[in-house]
Amino acid sequence: MLFLGTTELSIDKKGRLAIPAKYRNRWDPARDGAGWVSVPWPGGVLRLYTEGQFERLCALLDESLMPSEDQALLDAEFFGEAESLTPDAAGRIVIPRKHIERCALPSEVVMIGARNRLEVRARDAWQASSQERFERLPELVKRLQGGKQD
Repeated sequence: MLFLGTTELSIDKKGRLAIPAKYRNRWDPARDGAGWVSVPWPGGVLRLYTEGQFERLCALLDESLMPSEDQALLDAEFFGEAESLTPDAAGRIVIPRKHIERCALPSEVVMIGARNRLEVRARDAWQASSQERFERLPELVKRLQGGKQD
């Protein structure tokens, strides 16, 4: 599923976060799985992947019996932090308290479509950096294209 757009949301006192209908309405259990995988990420970002997308991404990682030291460290940290989340009947997920704390998420957040995942970030910080991020887009595209000019 391709995730697009930004939505302002709130995390309630029980840690519940509603997945917007614009994503829920496009959900295909055969493709996307039954729920979400939550992964805290440095910089105050909580990444949410559909179970299906997370499994596809994991299949790209080395699964050898004797992983390299770096691969073993990545596996332990990345998968050790990840948590499976099952939506309730209202389409809400409960964000683990440890993820809220690790990402220092306030109750007022934004959910950002980021191609193959959703990202949850502090609303105030996201809004405060909006113009700066927008102005940096051409340079970012250039760097990702290896310096190619259009």
